[in-house]
Amino acid sequence: MTLQTLNTHVPARMKSLVFYKHATPAKITDGRVFAGKLGFRSLMVRACRGELDGIRRGKALKMADLATLSNLCVDIVLNVPSLPPAQKEERQAYMEGLVASAPDKKYWEAGGNCNLVIAAARLGLCVITLGHVGDEVYGHFLLNVLQEEGINMVGLIEDSKASKNAAMYETLICWVLVDPSQRHGFCSIADFSDEPAFSWLNKLSGRVEMAIQQSKILFCNGYAFDELLPDLIVSALFYAIEAQSAVFFDPGPRGRTLFNGTAEQRKALERFLKLSDVLLLTSDEAESLTGIKNPILAGRELIEKGIRINWVIIKMGAKGSMLITKSSISCAPAFTVNVVDTVGCGDSFTAAIAYGFLHDLPPISTLVLANAVGAATATGCGAGRNVATIAKVLELLRLSNINEDYEFWTELINIEQAIEEISLLSKTSVNGCSDRLILVPIQTVISQLVPKLESMDSNRTGVFHDREEQVMEST
Repeated sequence: MTLQTLNTHVPARMKSLVFYKHATPAKITDGRVFAGKLGFRSLMVRACRGELDGIRRGKALKMADLATLSNLCVDIVLNVPSLPPAQKEERQAYMEGLVASAPDKKYWEAGGNCNLVIAAARLGLCVITLGHVGDEVYGHFLLNVLQEEGINMVGLIEDSKASKNAAMYETLICWVLVDPSQRHGFCSIADFSDEPAFSWLNKLSGRVEMAIQQSKILFCNGYAFDELLPDLIVSALFYAIEAQSAVFFDPGPRGRTLFNGTAEQRKALERFLKLSDVLLLTSDEAESLTGIKNPILAGRELIEKGIRINWVIIKMGAKGSMLITKSSISCAPAFTVNVVDTVGCGDSFTAAIAYGFLHDLPPISTLVLANAVGAATATGCGAGRNVATIAKVLELLRLSNINEDYEFWTELINIEQAIEEISLLSKTSVNGCSDRLILVPIQTVISQLVPKLESMDSNRTGVFHDREEQVMEST
C-alpha cells in the first residue's frame, strides 16, 4: 500500500457544513478523457457564453482555497564541485552515483509543489495537495512536513491499488545540486524516461475529484506532465471548470517541451492556455510560447487567444513582475534583497498571486505582495520549509526598498498603445500620471497590505483548523 492521505478527525458538528453539487465524473474512453458528457468543444462553447466564469460563481460553497495537482517530491540539496554533465548517459551515471551515496537526512527537503503549498498555508490559505508518495522513508518524511505545516494531502490513487514492493510506486526524488558559483542543477528519474513517472495511473481517484470540486483554485504546472499522462491532467482541468473552480497554470520550463512534444502534449498545453483563468510565466517562457519578445505584447497575445483568461502574470526576476488583463497592465518593480538562494521563489510568488486573487486585491497590490513573498524566500537557503514567513514578508514590505528602473518599464510600456490603463509602482509619495502611465506610490499599497497580513497572522490558527476539518470531511 502507499501512504497517500492525511486524515483528520472531524467533529460531528462539522459534517453539516460541507456541501457542493458534484460535477459529472470524468470518463476515459479509448484513451481519451472527457468530463462527463462534455468534451473540449462543449466546454469551449459554454466558456464563450460566459457560463464558466470560475471562482466568482459559487465560491462560498467551497471549503479549500487552493489545490495543487501532482509534482510532489523530496529534494536532496547538495553542494557539488560541478553540475551534472549534459549528455544523457553521463548524466544518468552521475545520478546513480548520487543515489548510491545515500545522503544524510539533513540534506532532505520537501520539494516541487510543496514549496507552493507551504508558502500558501503561511499566508493563511486553506490548502490541499493532490499527489502521490510511497510507503517508504521519503514518503514518510514528506507527509510529516506537510502535516507540520497544516497542509492536507489527498492521494491520486486508491490505497488498494498500490503495491508497496513496486518501484513505480515510490516517492519521487529530485537532486538539487549547487556548484561553488551558486548555480543550480536538477537531476531526477524523469530526465531518463520517455513515459511519465506514474504512467500506470489512468484515472483520478474519487477523493481527488471531490477535492478539486471543493477547491476555489486548482493549480497545475508543466512538471505535472513528468508524472501524469496528458489526458489525465486534462481531466482534472475539466473537473475544475465544471465545478466552477478557477484554474491557475504555470507551464514553466516544460512549456517549450510540451509545445514541441507529442500530439497529446500539444493538445493538453493548448487546452490549459485557452481554458485557464490565470497564466503564470517568465518573460522567456512567454516568448517561447508566442514568439513575441516583448512580455506585454506576449501577454496580450495569450489573452486574445484564450477563452477564460482573466490574468496573465509575467515574472521578470530581479526586474519585477507584471499583471496583464484585457483592459489594463500593472507593473511592480522587485524588492531589493540580499539573494541567498532562488529555489522556490517562483512557487512562493504564485502562492501570493493566489492570495490576491482570492481576496480581490487590486492587481498592483497583488504584484507587490507576490514580489515580497518571492523576495523573502530568496533571502533563505533552499525551499520547502525555508520558504517565506509572514514575519519576513512584513519586514520587506515595511522597508519598501524596490528596484525602481523607470527607464526599463517605460520602454516596455511605450510599445503598447491600445491599452486603457497602465499602472506602475513607484517610490513617489503621491499619485501621478504621465501620458497614459499611472504612478502608484508604494506606501499607499503597503499601508493596505500590512494591516491585512498582521491581522491574518494573529488570527490564522483557529480559523485555519476549523476549515481544515471541513475540507478533510468533504474529501
